[in-house]
Amino acid sequence: MNGNRFLLWWDRVIAMTVKELKQLFRDPVLLAIIVYFFTADVYLAGEGIKLNLHNASVMVIDHDHSAASRELIYRFRPPYFDLKGEISGKKEAENLLNKGKVLAVLDIPEHFQRNLLRGKQVAVQLQVDTSDTVLGTLATSYAAQITADFGQDFAMQELGLAAGQTDNLPVIEDRHRVLYNPNQIDGWFMSISELLTVITILSMLLPAAAAVREKERGTIEQLAVSPLTPLQILLPKVIAMSLVILLGTAVCLFLIIIPAFHLPVKGSIPLFFAVTALYVFATSGIGLFIATASRTLGQVTMLVVLLMMPILLLSGVWTPPEAMPQGLRWAMTFSPLYYLTEMSYAILLKGADMYILKDLLLGLTLLGIAFFSFGVWRFRRQFG
Repeated sequence: MNGNRFLLWWDRVIAMTVKELKQLFRDPVLLAIIVYFFTADVYLAGEGIKLNLHNASVMVIDHDHSAASRELIYRFRPPYFDLKGEISGKKEAENLLNKGKVLAVLDIPEHFQRNLLRGKQVAVQLQVDTSDTVLGTLATSYAAQITADFGQDFAMQELGLAAGQTDNLPVIEDRHRVLYNPNQIDGWFMSISELLTVITILSMLLPAAAAVREKERGTIEQLAVSPLTPLQILLPKVIAMSLVILLGTAVCLFLIIIPAFHLPVKGSIPLFFAVTALYVFATSGIGLFIATASRTLGQVTMLVVLLMMPILLLSGVWTPPEAMPQGLRWAMTFSPLYYLTEMSYAILLKGADMYILKDLLLGLTLLGIAFFSFGVWRFRRQFG
């Protein structure tokens, strides 16, 4: 008898899951959004967003017009800087910076070369527009490195030392190794980051939209008084939307990220999809809560945006955890995207296994149980 009840219970869940998939595929607008998110959106993020300095516009005020000043100016070239030309004075420089026409202005003083030849210290001025602090900081850092290299090369030239003759001098040599992304390709990081963001949005939006659609059509009350339990009503929505999200993730990974950005997957693909499925289950509980608090799809969308921002800001994607205050670092443990972000990069780029990820898996599992249980409890209170 218990076996028959078990089979009947799962027959109802499977039937409801098929119903949810059919309803989804009858909605061309929602399907178009899903396809766009998993294809064009991820590709544009990986291809269009650069984290390194790239063709930063710079203009020059050259008061010296010497060979040394021309050599320094020449070093501000692509791919880091884009030299736009020379201007006459500081008034024009201030005007260009205020209007956002250039990112930086390099000001080379008079007697630049003469003072260098006399062994004097010479200062050049770099005025940087830091309204975009990240870009401004990068430009300042790159410019400081360029001028330091120029000063070292000029000093060696004046001392008559070739590059090989400095081997016996006491120097500190920086030998750093870049692991997991040796060429520092922005597309690897940004495409995976955008994929995880898309998964988060859809794992909250799709189950909530499926439940609210029942409200708008007046069928949710019929389901509530049917022989189906609240879990049998909600679980198929989560299963159906999880299957769609996992299919979209597979399409994005194998048809967009790996071919377009040449991502070398170091870890286990099945483990990545298992972690993704667990994550979708965790965040779908938030979607079920949104469904109980919403009456229309418009309200669902607004609540998804409202909850998405703290989840994203506390995920470590935009700001490293080490750069956050201690209170926010503690709050990150309540963001499911934090666990998915850490595990996804560890699996895809570092080749991490379950033993390494066990603490993160445990944290995500506990969050998933808490969120899903809360969503089912809210549904029972509303329609029980």
